[in-house]
Parts: sequence; C-alpha cells; structure tokens
Amino acid sequence: MAALLAVAAWLGPRWLLGPRVEANAVVQRDFVQSVVASGHVEAPHRVNIGTQVTGTVKRVPVAEGQGVNAGQVLVELESAELAAAVAQADAAVSQARARLRQLREVQAPVAAQAVRQAQVNLDNARAQLRRNTDLFNQGFVGQAALDEVRKAVDLAESQLRASQSQLDSVRAGGSDEAVAATSLDQARAGAAAARSRLVYATIVAPAAGTLIDRAVEPGDVVQPGKALMVLSPAGKTQLVVQIDEKNLQSLALGQKALASADAYPEQRLAAELAYINPGVDVQRGSVEVKLDVPDPPSYLRQDMTVSVDIQVARRPQAVLVPSDALHDADRADPWVFKVDGRRARRQPVRLGLRGGGFSEVLDGLRAGDLVLPAKTSGIRDGLRLRAVAVPTETRVPSP
Repeated sequence: MAALLAVAAWLGPRWLLGPRVEANAVVQRDFVQSVVASGHVEAPHRVNIGTQVTGTVKRVPVAEGQGVNAGQVLVELESAELAAAVAQADAAVSQARARLRQLREVQAPVAAQAVRQAQVNLDNARAQLRRNTDLFNQGFVGQAALDEVRKAVDLAESQLRASQSQLDSVRAGGSDEAVAATSLDQARAGAAAARSRLVYATIVAPAAGTLIDRAVEPGDVVQPGKALMVLSPAGKTQLVVQIDEKNLQSLALGQKALASADAYPEQRLAAELAYINPGVDVQRGSVEVKLDVPDPPSYLRQDMTVSVDIQVARRPQAVLVPSDALHDADRADPWVFKVDGRRARRQPVRLGLRGGGFSEVLDGLRAGDLVLPAKTSGIRDGLRLRAVAVPTETRVPSP
C-alpha cells in the first residue's frame, strides 16, 4: 500500500498536470535580416605580366609578395642583340637622310643647271635655223643643210624637256624627292621599332601593387604569351562571395555588410555591396557578388578567406519567434505549438523576415507568448503540459 502511494505521489502530477517541457518566449525588438556567406579578398583586377619579345632573363630584382611602385623594374632580359639592331636601324636612318640631303643640295641644283644649258642650246639652234632659212631663201645653202639645222633644233627641244622633267623630279614634291622622303620615314619607323624592342627587354610594373606570383628566374628563356608574374594593383579592395540563389531577391546594391577574415576572426570590417553577377552558377546554385571595402585594414591580403554578413533588411520592434519552434516553415502554412494556459495549441503564423535563428511573426503571436521547440517529442494539439520558460532574449541577434 505504501509503495502504491509512493508511485501515485510521483506520477500523479504528470498524469494530472501533464509532462514538464521547456518553452521559449516570443520577444519583440529591433531585428536585422542578414545573408551570411564566405568568400575571398580580391583586387578589382589582376595584371598578368609577361614579355613582348623572346629573350633570355638576365636579372629579376623583385620577389614574390613584394610591394612595387609603378615603373619599377621587374625583369631584365639580355639586350646586346637588340641594342645592335637599334644601331643598325639608326645607321639606316642616317643613310636615308643623307640620300635626301644629296637630292636637295646636289642633284636639284645640277638638274636646274642642265635645264639652263639645254635652254641655251635650244636658243642657239633656233637662231642657226633662222639664219639658214634666210640663206636657203637666197639660194646660198641647200635643202640638206637646212634639214640638218632643223634636226638640231628638235634635238635641243628634246634635251630641254628631259632636263626639265629631271628637275621637276628632284624638286620638292617631285617623284625622286618623294621616294627619298619615304625611304627616310621607313628608316625612322624601323629605328622606332628597334628601340621599342630594346625597351621591351626591361619589364616594369604598370602600376603600384603587390606581386602575388612569380614564375621566372635568371637564365630562363621567355617568350610572348607566358605570364611571368601576377601583380595585384594597389587601390580598391573587394570581397568576392558566393550567395545561395534563394537569397537573390533580398540583395540590392548599396547594402551594408560586416566581414571578418578567417585569420583574424575578432576583427570586423565594414563593406558595401557593389556588384551582383547577372548569371547563376548552375553547378553550385549560387550567385557571385562583390563588396567594396572602403577602409581595408593593413592585415588584409589577396585571396584571404573571409566571412561576410550582408544586412538585407531591418525591422524596428519586430515580433520574433525562434526558428526552431516553427513547423512547416518553408511551406505556405507554417505553425507553432503555443502554450495556452496548461495546454499545447496548434497556432498558425504568418512570417516575415528571417535570420540569425529567429523569424519575424506578422500575425498569430504576440510578445510574451510561449512556444514549444519543434523537436519536443510527444506533443499534440490540446495536450496538457507544464511549460517551463527558458531565456530567449540572449539568442536574438543584435541589429
């Protein structure tokens, strides 16, 4: 009898009052919805540094990880052959310039003198023709003599035309002068190309930044098309992360975010959403986004792994329920087990923002209501129970 009384005293409250279960209180406070993702640090672009000529590496005065200034020498190639090509091209320029000078200072005056001489010869031949014509009319010379003088006039006229054509050719704007000027321009272009190839023997940094990769050593034979170094230019720093495509509708340019590098988890840095890729990665079901870091800390390095918390929405004084209390949260009619007096009641709810383990309740609950975690076993609608409230305020994420 005593044993039966002891069992009844122990089990009686459970039968009469129901099982003892933990419950969470619905709270009300400012709430921030965020999207969390991981990614890496990246400059807006990287510069692959290579050579534009084939050659042998003479010197590499920089090391991987070193900061460099714009114009600083990165790689030097053997340049003796290129320097000889420059000297040869300069000689060709001098030769073409001398040819043009000779044309203008020697051949043009000689051609002009030849024209004057041909004109004098023509004048003499015409005078002789006039005299012989008078003598022929008087019967002092025959027809043969007169014909010979006429031939001399024709020859003198032909020589004058040839001399004039030669003068026109060597004068400014003439064909010979144009050919000589073109040859000089061609020689100058060849010299400029040779100097460019000589300049290519010294590879310099196109911009200030940090060398994040080096794949060249002295003695290597390099050729165009191969990246010798990779430069991360100084300037704007960005965080590149992959966001699950289901969060795409929540993202907008200009949204603020907080990030931290995995190597420095206690350090937080501000960022701002600057780019959303218009395409979706089919394999991963994600969208690439980029965030600007306006004031990057000194410890931030290229390709560092970072975690990013993007604030996509904010609600003042929202009614919040722990997300682990929701049933059918991703369906059209979510619900919770609400503590109604000493019984569990199924309560439909309408949800709003979600994040940080909490969901905003737009309708169905009020601050102070108690709800049961969805993992609580043996609960059914109308079940008598003894609810024990556990703190939930500390679980609410800070805005």
